[in-house]
Amino acid sequence: MAEKKFSVVVAGGGSTFTPGIVLMLLSHQERFPLRKIKLYDNDAARQKVIADAMEIILKERAPEIEFLATTEPAQAFSDVDFVMAHIRVGKYAMRELDEKIPLKYGVVGQETCGPGGIAYGMRSIGGIVELVGYMEKYSPNAWMLNYSNPAAIVAEATRRLCPNSKIINICDMPVDIEEKMAQIAGFKSLHDLEFKYFGLNHFGWWTSIKDKQGNELLPKIREYVYKHGYNLKYLNGDEGVQHIDPSWIVTFEMVKEFAPIDPNTLPNTYLKYYLCQDEIVKHSDPNHTRTNEVMEGREKKVFAECRRIKAVGTAKDTTIEVDAHASFIVDLATAIAFNTKANMLLIVENKGAISNFDPTAMVEIPCIVGNNGAEPLVVGEIPQFQKGLMEQQVSVEKLTVDAWINHSYQSLWQALAMSKTVPSVRVAKLILDDLIAANKDFWPELR
Repeated sequence: MAEKKFSVVVAGGGSTFTPGIVLMLLSHQERFPLRKIKLYDNDAARQKVIADAMEIILKERAPEIEFLATTEPAQAFSDVDFVMAHIRVGKYAMRELDEKIPLKYGVVGQETCGPGGIAYGMRSIGGIVELVGYMEKYSPNAWMLNYSNPAAIVAEATRRLCPNSKIINICDMPVDIEEKMAQIAGFKSLHDLEFKYFGLNHFGWWTSIKDKQGNELLPKIREYVYKHGYNLKYLNGDEGVQHIDPSWIVTFEMVKEFAPIDPNTLPNTYLKYYLCQDEIVKHSDPNHTRTNEVMEGREKKVFAECRRIKAVGTAKDTTIEVDAHASFIVDLATAIAFNTKANMLLIVENKGAISNFDPTAMVEIPCIVGNNGAEPLVVGEIPQFQKGLMEQQVSVEKLTVDAWINHSYQSLWQALAMSKTVPSVRVAKLILDDLIAANKDFWPELR
């Protein structure tokens, strides 16, 4: 491709996903060449563990690329072409409360769905808007590729608060599922297939899956999914490196419980929180949630490996691997940088792409991506079942952003009460009051 080389800052440099992103960037220098990689985080101690290891990796694999880790916005955001943002405001301590407070009331406890997602969204909005401000101040021509969760609420907030910003909101989950679909259908890669999909983030459906010859594969994949979900162990396939914890295995298999409600589509795994709420709560341990699993697994593993690399002074035998969303974000950056017109699933303002749905909703649909950003493809009308579910969920997202902007207790109570995961306004209020107390250092003061 072109000779131009790019400068990237990873905002959320202390994340356990950062090493995988750095390795992915380094492994694709032939199509997305870099001159500079920066890490930015407001937690210097946490970032340093990751950064020390990444510095060694760059010295060994790409010494020509300049590397910097900083907590100073001016240093981080000056002279960059892309901001890759994956921040977690409140870290795992707050994620644990997002999950455990709802479970106390018999409600789904999950970091991006239901009350937990609403709570996380209320924390994330300010952090993302702050990053956009830094980018526009120090590198006004840069693009932000945001995959900070909960992506749906963040996307709605940036649509309203940063309407002219060069920001694209993305999620890796559909990509991971599409890789599994490819294996189920007997193909090596999702790039061997063509997908049609619509929905909201963590709330969508595939309507068509074709090979390059135009053969429709959805019935074949559906037959497998109705028996096994998206669990590949029945194929003796490779489960990958990202979603392999016990809770994820259960998640992929559980799809078989709710996929048959619409035989014309295949669902995103996250719909289990809205269509199987009772089963989710029944099998949840309110004292040991997904956060605890991550802290005991991925968190310990990644930080231990980074400390080991620093101690031995080399990363030649590292166990760090590339994550699914790292691959996706490099694909997106390449499409923008080189105007490749790639077809990618992104979170964008509807603007009539789904003709019978709110034009201002932030929907997750296929887009053509070039140097001007994302151009949504026409989806047309969607079925009543999905439309009804989406209208309820998008209202939850809009009310949450209303609450953040207007400091409105009433709007956030309405958002919680409207969530399909919450059984009543009374329970919604109990959860809300607990969440307010837990998030006093992060949320705007609600009136």
